[in-house]
Amino acid sequence: MYKYPLIIFEGVEGSGKTTQIKNVKSYLRRNRIKFISLREPGGSKLAEKIRKLILNTKSNFHPFTDLLLYIAARNENVNSIIKKHYKKRVILIDRFIYSTLAYQHYGMDLNLNIINKLNNFILGNIKPDLIFLHTANILELKKRIQKRKEKNRYDKFDIKFYDKVQKGYIKMLKRKKNVTIIDTKKTIRQNKFEILKKINKIF
Repeated sequence: MYKYPLIIFEGVEGSGKTTQIKNVKSYLRRNRIKFISLREPGGSKLAEKIRKLILNTKSNFHPFTDLLLYIAARNENVNSIIKKHYKKRVILIDRFIYSTLAYQHYGMDLNLNIINKLNNFILGNIKPDLIFLHTANILELKKRIQKRKEKNRYDKFDIKFYDKVQKGYIKMLKRKKNVTIIDTKKTIRQNKFEILKKINKIF
């Protein structure tokens, strides 16, 4: 269906995205498929600098400042990396526009129209081809986050915040045809099989 799709992995902290992205990268390497992999916030050199600023535990930004920093990092990625490789390589992104909507709108109550307008202005015709939304039991997520040796600012919200964010993700994405919901109640191996099966179909 798509020679070089844009594939997005979404979900709250501790939902298993990073592990599954590693599995997909291994699959692409084995099959000699050209790809690039990014994370948000982060990616380009300048976006990584913004990431450090956002996630620093000593940072205490106003929620709208947070939003603008995320948008700024995304803009750097889009203009320095994504546009260059769009439809020329597989692009894997750990969090994208739906994270901004889930966290900044559903989690922090920022204006939905403003967020959509900013994202649409930056992306233009760039659209995800396949989205994997990782969901998990909120109490289990909290336990996973607490076990992390190094925690960033977004690892330290209370459980109600993560619950609002995850519900926001589900509300946005559950009816989209290009979305696969990955339930982390299943084993890592089961989810790996489901993701790779879906990816294998679209090539």
